[in-house]
Amino acid sequence: MDAADDRTRVLLVEDEASYREAISTGLRQEGFAVEVAADGIEGLRLFAERPPDIVLLDLLLPGMHGTEVCRRMRQLAPVPILMVSAVDAELDVVLGLELGAAGYVTKPFRLRELVARMQAILRRVSPPVAGAPGTPSEAGPTGRDFDDPAAVDPEGGPAPEASPARISFGSVTVDFTRREVTVAGAGVHLSRREFDLLATLLTPAGQVRTRDELIDRLWPHQYLADTRTLDTHIHRLRAKLEADSANPQYIVTVRGVGFRIDPEGRHPNPPVPTAPDR
Repeated sequence: MDAADDRTRVLLVEDEASYREAISTGLRQEGFAVEVAADGIEGLRLFAERPPDIVLLDLLLPGMHGTEVCRRMRQLAPVPILMVSAVDAELDVVLGLELGAAGYVTKPFRLRELVARMQAILRRVSPPVAGAPGTPSEAGPTGRDFDDPAAVDPEGGPAPEASPARISFGSVTVDFTRREVTVAGAGVHLSRREFDLLATLLTPAGQVRTRDELIDRLWPHQYLADTRTLDTHIHRLRAKLEADSANPQYIVTVRGVGFRIDPEGRHPNPPVPTAPDR
């Protein structure tokens, strides 16, 4: 890419030639300057030579998995990374987000959807300048320090709200001071973000937390394409804390709204009583 080119610079790391050609052509037509790599090693080389404004990173790459490429890129420069995933790569997506990726889009997708998500990420990183969609601000999208320890914890989530030192529900006990969780007296390992999600739901217990509220608190500086990442963390919590994660008694879904902790363990969707036969 020409050093004098002031368009938003995109590094596309994609091994499938058909996707690589279609995406790069479409983005250039939208006013972006695009550089392409067919694998993670080439992508890292191009990234190190001149960090772009944003990276589109496929997860299922030959030679070096996309999550490892993401980790190494985040060590080199705080450039936003939008991951491109296959439908069956959800756990890899979660890992990528925990490594610092800004969001993800699932194949297949429309170019308009991809551009909208790229622009949303770039707006969060740096205020846009009036003009073409592919034109960044003077400061560039790397103006924010993504790794500011005063802003986020090491995994990207916020510290829990003020709460009692210890809360119990059912056989689960949560020690906020030690950040420890036990089930029936046995210790259970939660990731930092899983613990922060549980702490948010417990402060106070019973209060409904909307999906948007939870996403904003746990991923404050990242753009999530949808709420499946949150659903995955909820699923992990239920698997670790509930007796039957398929029929949770405590981590309750409030349909159309979000989630809450029911400390009394009532079934989230009790059967509707029917009229007795006459």
